[in-house]
Amino acid sequence: MKINKWLLILMFLGNILTFLSQNKISLVKFVDYPKVQAYKAKKSKNSSMFQGNKKTKKYFEGWYFKMVSKDELSILSVIPGISISEDGSTKHAFIQIIDGKTAKTEYISYPIEDFYYSKDDFLVKIGNNFFSKDSLILDIQGDDLSVIGKIYMNNITELRADRSKKKQKIMGWYYKVPFMECYHGVVSLNHDLIGEIKVNNRSFNFDSGKGYIEKDWGKSMPSSWIWIQTNNFKNSNSSFMLSMAKIPWMGFSFTGFLGFYYVDEKIVRFGTYSKAKFKVSKMQEDSLSLKIYLKNEIIEINTNKRNSGLLKAPVKGSMDRRISESIDAKLSITITNNKNNSKFKDVSSITGLETVGEKEDLFNKKQLKK
Repeated sequence: MKINKWLLILMFLGNILTFLSQNKISLVKFVDYPKVQAYKAKKSKNSSMFQGNKKTKKYFEGWYFKMVSKDELSILSVIPGISISEDGSTKHAFIQIIDGKTAKTEYISYPIEDFYYSKDDFLVKIGNNFFSKDSLILDIQGDDLSVIGKIYMNNITELRADRSKKKQKIMGWYYKVPFMECYHGVVSLNHDLIGEIKVNNRSFNFDSGKGYIEKDWGKSMPSSWIWIQTNNFKNSNSSFMLSMAKIPWMGFSFTGFLGFYYVDEKIVRFGTYSKAKFKVSKMQEDSLSLKIYLKNEIIEINTNKRNSGLLKAPVKGSMDRRISESIDAKLSITITNNKNNSKFKDVSSITGLETVGEKEDLFNKKQLKK
């Protein structure tokens, strides 16, 4: 068994070197704080790239990879990232893993010296693990944990305007607002998977499965937020995401929200920046119902949480907070036009759902429907 394990490790290391050489990718070591030519311009155009290349204190950045098998019996989310404490004295890279069916979570910490990033596109390396928009390679070996595998992403759907090759920002013009606590990006709304991941003695086969990638970066996650995401609908190849949060800024705070839906190969963004509105009809510990009012459409969603696992979240850069996430929540969605004609209706039993903090911090009386 030991021989087989080391043969697998050598095989994956060889695949990593091949991957880098074929894509002509050069990696930069984070702790060197290099002056990479034109990097500022590149990362401002491509939010999926590493944004924290010059950060020395009070900073976090993390990417969220969700993978669901074809039969929906296996669900894994993998979160690679970086954490720098408020005074800069403590720095580390990390990989979090959550099993959406069992709600079991793992947090693997790495020395900051093990974090590398590409100066050309989204690619980060943590130890012997690689993460990009089109592939994921895992090689984690510990006393009680072994995670090894390789996943390829095909048919990636990026956030783009209709009939345009120009990438869009999920935050709209809020992306340019300085001094915000947290920024949000979407790497892939929807894509197909090929590959397998083995966690200890259990194998997760994701051939013909579906995946999703997003990210966050900044100082801290909000004190209160709601996040809903699925691209595993029963009757369509669609995708939906909604994020609401209490946003502190310049001594004040407000509830901001953003999201998108991807239906029939059409992408629609919405949020505070687009003057969309919302109203909540029910919010309990394990369920949420609300409507989002766009210019010509109404989106109605209902969610119910099932299994939940505890993840670490950043506070002033340090991963000191614990939050609950469900990956197998239930969701129903209906989109109607302003004449109350249905444009889209579907359900999902593989939905990411987080409800963190106090609802009174997020909603005023007008937003909470009595």
